[in-house]
Amino acid sequence: MTTAGNRIVLHVDMDSFFASIEILRDPSLSGRPVIVGADPRGGGGRGVVSTCSYEARRYGVHSGMPISRAYDLCPHGIYLPVDRPLYLQVSERVMAILSRHSRLFEQVSIDEAYLDLSDIGDFTAAEAIAASIKQEIREETGLTCSVGVAPGKTVAKIASDYRKPDGLTIVRPEEVAEFLAPLPVEKIPGIGRRSGEELRRMGIVTIGDLAHRDIQEIVAHLGRPGIRVRRLAEGIDGAEVRSSEGRKSISRERTFDEDTSDPTVIAETLAGLAESVGGTLRSAGLRCRTVTIKVRYRGFQTYTRSKTLERFTADPGVIQRAVSELLQPFLNGTDVRLVGIRLSNLEGGGRTRQASIEEFCA
Repeated sequence: MTTAGNRIVLHVDMDSFFASIEILRDPSLSGRPVIVGADPRGGGGRGVVSTCSYEARRYGVHSGMPISRAYDLCPHGIYLPVDRPLYLQVSERVMAILSRHSRLFEQVSIDEAYLDLSDIGDFTAAEAIAASIKQEIREETGLTCSVGVAPGKTVAKIASDYRKPDGLTIVRPEEVAEFLAPLPVEKIPGIGRRSGEELRRMGIVTIGDLAHRDIQEIVAHLGRPGIRVRRLAEGIDGAEVRSSEGRKSISRERTFDEDTSDPTVIAETLAGLAESVGGTLRSAGLRCRTVTIKVRYRGFQTYTRSKTLERFTADPGVIQRAVSELLQPFLNGTDVRLVGIRLSNLEGGGRTRQASIEEFCA
């Protein structure tokens, strides 16, 4: 295990992944607002945006947004259905490129991963590897990615988003505080729109503001999650990059930009997460026995429900049916802030990869 002082973590995030694949498949879509997700049905559609091109984002469209809202903002957009089998195939090619650059490789979703480069010795060498990864991905897939390199996972993730698309940002240990300080507090993973608004009411606008506020005050307003975000604001992040060998679970979660009680939005978002973790499960040669969903309401009350299946499986239909069954009691008209899914009680695999996006805890 490396110490905080000599850790080098690289985070790779594909640029507008689903939309970019669709544009690669049909070059006539280049430069147009491409929105991948549910059918908008002239503004009356249900469901959510899976991803969109940067042209669509200029109209305010973003992933996780209700498709009806996306249509209101961008009615002239090109709306395409999700072709997950194709996206998984491309993802496998990307992850194969990344895995040859480090023995410590952690895939966290279909389009992002961490590498631990601590063994190479310094950030200059890490920057060269980052540039090589970007070039290899472009040459072998035709796609671009953004890369962040930093002493910890959270800062690396923030750095990969800093110069999107096709960006490369290096944050050395002595630069962490200066890099984080001016950024909006919402850049910290886990701070959504609601908690961001709460912090702004406290006069906390930037990460630097948060880093200098008393932790007890933060906890009083945000509860236990306030401890984590306060530490992250200081660049304190001891999370390790780990492969999935010996891991006990695969998980993914999403915080809604706006709390929602819409059962279709909630169900389709969770179904998308189930497809993502299920795809990683299968690509790693694993099967699961237990499916757990997580729901966090507006007031941060968090609940989980689990189902243990009759037998180990990687069947996407079985996993989706379990998720749908577990979700039903939560579709009660209460505003939901976050949903998540965890697959656990795993077997199989050999050379496997970790797929948890962040701590899956209540």
